[in-house]
Amino acid sequence: MIAVKTFVLPLLRRIALLLALLAIVFVAVDLLPGSAARSALGRDAEQAELAAKEHELGLDRALPVQFWHWLSGVLTGDFGQTARGNSIATLLADKFPQTLLLGGIALLLTVVASLVLGCWWAVRPTALGARILQPATTVAVAVPEFVCGTLLILVFSLATGWLPAVTITDRSGFPAGPEMLILPVLALAIPQIGWNARVVRSALQDVATAPHVESAVLDGLPVRTVLVRHMLPFAAPAIVAGYATTVGMLFGGALVVETLFNYPGVGAVLAGSVADRDTATVAAVVALTAIVIMALLAVADFVRNWASGGAR
Repeated sequence: MIAVKTFVLPLLRRIALLLALLAIVFVAVDLLPGSAARSALGRDAEQAELAAKEHELGLDRALPVQFWHWLSGVLTGDFGQTARGNSIATLLADKFPQTLLLGGIALLLTVVASLVLGCWWAVRPTALGARILQPATTVAVAVPEFVCGTLLILVFSLATGWLPAVTITDRSGFPAGPEMLILPVLALAIPQIGWNARVVRSALQDVATAPHVESAVLDGLPVRTVLVRHMLPFAAPAIVAGYATTVGMLFGGALVVETLFNYPGVGAVLAGSVADRDTATVAAVVALTAIVIMALLAVADFVRNWASGGAR
C-alpha cells in the first residue's frame, strides 16, 4: 500500500497531466493561423493540392480523431511523420541527445554549485558572502533563462568577445567545441543555482536546531563533520525535492535557450514545427521531453523517500 501511494499514484497523476497537456497542444496549434499543408507546399499551391495534402496529413478529420490517431501511434512507438514527410522519430533521435547533453551539464553544475553555496551560507549566515548571496540569489531566481542568456551574450560575446554567441556544429551534430556550451549552460543553470542554494540553506537551517545537531556541536565536533554526518542526511529529502523540480525547469528552459543560442537540439525542432503548424511534431517534442522529466522525477522520488527513511 505504501508503494502504491508513494510511486504508482504520483505516476498515474503525471501520465494524466501529460495526456491533458498533449490535448492542449493539439488545440493550441490548431488555433494558430495557417496550416501545415500550406507550410509544406508553399504559398503558390493550388487549392486541390492543399486538399490532397491535408488528407494525406489527416488534417481533414476532426481534431479529437487526429489526437487519438496520433496517440495510438505513439503507444506503439510510431510518432508519425512531419508535414514535410520526414520521420519524427528519426528527427528526435538526431536532436534529443544534444538537449540531454545541455540539460545534463546544467543539472550537474546546478547540484554542485547550489550545494556548495547553500552549505556555506547555512554554516556562516553572518559572513559578508552570505549577505551578498541573499540579494544575488533573489535576482538569479527572478531572471528568466531567456533574459539571463541575453545578458550573458552582451557581456561575454558582444562586449568582450570571449565566448561565441552562436553554436556551430561538427559532423556529428554536436557543438564543435566545448566553449560553445558555456553560455547556454550558464543561462540554464544560473536561475536554478540561485533557487536551489536557497533551498539547501533553508533545509539545513531547519535541521540545525535538532537535538542531535546541537549535541554534536556541544561535543566539539568539527563543523564539516556536523554538516556532513548530522545535518545533510536529515535535510536530504527537502534538497532532493528541490532538485526534482529543477529537472523540469531545466529541460523546459532548454527549449528556449536553444533557440537563443542556435543550439542544435529539440528547441530548434520545436520552433520550426510551430512555425510550420506541424501539430504532430510539436506534440512529439512535448511528449518526449515530458517522458524524460517524468522518469527523472520518479528517480528523485525514490531517492527522496530512501533518504527520508534513512534519516528516520
